[in-house]
Amino acid sequence: MAIYNEREEHLINVLKEKISNQSAKVAVIGLGYVGLPLAVEQAKIGFSVMGVDKDLNKVEQIKKGKSYIGDVNEDVLRALVKSGKLSAYDHFDRLKEADIIIICVPTPLKSAREPDLSFVISATREVAGQLRTGQLISLESTTFPGTTREVILPILKSTNLVVGRDFFLVFSPERVDPGNKHFTTGDISKVVGGVTEMCREAACTFYSQSFKDVVPVSSPGAAEMTKIFENTYRSVNIAMVNEFMILCDRMGLDIWEVVDAAGTKPFGIQTFYPGPGVGGHCIPVDPFYLAWKAKDYNFCTRFIDLAGEINMQASEYVVQKLITLLNKHKKCLNGSRIFVLGVAYKKDIDDIRESPALKIIDSLHKNHAEVIYHDPYVSSIELFSGNERCMQSVSLTEKELAGADCVLIATDHTCVNYQWVADHAQLILDSRNATKNVQRGEEKIIKI
Repeated sequence: MAIYNEREEHLINVLKEKISNQSAKVAVIGLGYVGLPLAVEQAKIGFSVMGVDKDLNKVEQIKKGKSYIGDVNEDVLRALVKSGKLSAYDHFDRLKEADIIIICVPTPLKSAREPDLSFVISATREVAGQLRTGQLISLESTTFPGTTREVILPILKSTNLVVGRDFFLVFSPERVDPGNKHFTTGDISKVVGGVTEMCREAACTFYSQSFKDVVPVSSPGAAEMTKIFENTYRSVNIAMVNEFMILCDRMGLDIWEVVDAAGTKPFGIQTFYPGPGVGGHCIPVDPFYLAWKAKDYNFCTRFIDLAGEINMQASEYVVQKLITLLNKHKKCLNGSRIFVLGVAYKKDIDDIRESPALKIIDSLHKNHAEVIYHDPYVSSIELFSGNERCMQSVSLTEKELAGADCVLIATDHTCVNYQWVADHAQLILDSRNATKNVQRGEEKIIKI
């Protein structure tokens, strides 16, 4: 147990008391796939929560009780807004009122695969402008080890307030899995790393109110590395099975049969499935944050770099597979009508961030194919490579299916009747094994 001086002990006890009786005010900066579910979760257990986002459209929707995130129940959101437990703003003027400030802004990659911390830095500067004694600041945006101490802390220290004495600073990575019905925000364990012991203690007290299991680690760097490790683990294993996918294709073997058979072993293996590439806010991005940071230590992350390359090649492999398939039917990709079924990065969600389907569609356009798509969750998409394009989802009809030279299943949404699709399509390239239960028309289905 840490030993604090009288002033420090009073400060942390006041905050812990506010947290325990839910009188603490919480501010969540960034109301996207991470921030909005977190804000709702905190408001549900009794905290007064203010959400902050520069996107006025998001703020206005929240004020109207409308959810733009699939994992956020609109009835629950509306009730919280009506009760005053959850409010939303497009400015930072009221941050000083908050006892806990949580930063959940994007951390994308620049064109050269370098970290883009501009959103984090901008949000931190806003916090610094309102920073006062007794506040807890938690960064949840995934980033490279060292960000909290090397980037965030210097900005907050410029206020002349002292971390661990005047305010508390931690890194606690988000672990959101959009569309997961089994594990919601509060069900997933929460890793917490504080700049000081007092920082960690304050954050553990706060997160234990809404998370079933809080896992304290020794430092923000350990927490930052934990998140990167989780996503790199998945990236590397997906890359391995994607490489097996290409090899099995050349050997005339069914990769889906092989993976399912291997998965029957009760120990020593975790099942990963192949696909058209990786998407989302974590796996295609986070490992490169570590690869970039590793250069500061004269270290080359060969596994990470290779896995990233293989997963990106998987999307182009799908295009090449499609070209080969059309050739066998005496058609060429140039001028062919391709119906892409599903564009979200995984099934049953509306999230298209880093979706491999978008990369595939872009490649098809470059090869002069005529492309249409249907996704029940995504009404429109924008493509920015080359000439900017905006595409609208078409209806899933017999006419559209029959009129396409090939239907490419890029995302396996469960609401789609794949037997019906197979009954009406001329040709199908299935990149997700969505047609595994199809009983008629198997002869026109090719799987990657």
